[in-house]
Amino acid sequence: MDNDKLDDVARLLAVLIKLQTPTQAEAIREMSRSGLGPTRIAQLLGTTPNTVNVTIGKSKKKGTP
Repeated sequence: MDNDKLDDVARLLAVLIKLQTPTQAEAIREMSRSGLGPTRIAQLLGTTPNTVNVTIGKSKKKGTP
């Protein structure tokens, strides 16, 4: 499978995660737990890496993985 098709699959999976979670923050936490980095999560969710980093940081402070 070429890179364009893999990227399409990744984007579709990100949409599914977004639809299955009540908030963007929860989607970010799920994607982070899956091993994706902040930059990639931001690309897939249409937000900024800073937003992702802040969300992950807040989750760690609260003890949420």
